Amino acid sequence: MHISEGVLSPAVLAGGAALAAAGTALGLKKLDYEAIPRVALLSAAFFVATLIHVPVGPVGLHLVLNGLMGLLLGWPAFPAILIALFLQALLFQFGGLTVLGVNTLTMAVPAVVCFYAYRGLLRRGGPGASVAAFACGATAILLSGLLVALALLFTGEAFLRVAQLVALAHLPVMIIEGIITLFVFLFLKKVRPEMLEGIYGTG
Repeated sequence: MHISEGVLSPAVLAGGAALAAAGTALGLKKLDYEAIPRVALLSAAFFVATLIHVPVGPVGLHLVLNGLMGLLLGWPAFPAILIALFLQALLFQFGGLTVLGVNTLTMAVPAVVCFYAYRGLLRRGGPGASVAAFACGATAILLSGLLVALALLFTGEAFLRVAQLVALAHLPVMIIEGIITLFVFLFLKKVRPEMLEGIYGTG
């Protein structure tokens, strides 16, 4: 999911940076002081999960956990993902600083979209909540894959085949992320329900 340096056009990089900055600012505005430890924990989990990746063209395929982050954080997923990606670029040269905005956008936007899309079902509880938790993880990966593909397409038609490959390669990751998000949701609901307070708040 990391797009490498030197791949995207300046216009795509600039647009991604501007939108990521706006999303991060909104995420920080909606971040409660009490939620900072949860944001830090999920940012660390994201940092570790995305370190192990398989190169697919100009991107790296790996676990993302952005659906889980969206489920638990909502808008604060933006700064959580930004910090993790910045540290990865700085320490391990994954992605890069010039593509930091685009990479943040492709992972954080689906997190926020899934938070609002599935929060209603998660609030109701019952079997529907389990389905929504799985769908939250899977849909976030689907949307991230599509956004990465779009970023490549907006850079040039030469990336059409790579964009198609990136979108298809994320299909198995969707299933894995859906299962992980479901199990984490069920676990937290049983032992640490306070971790799910973002679902029931105003968002």
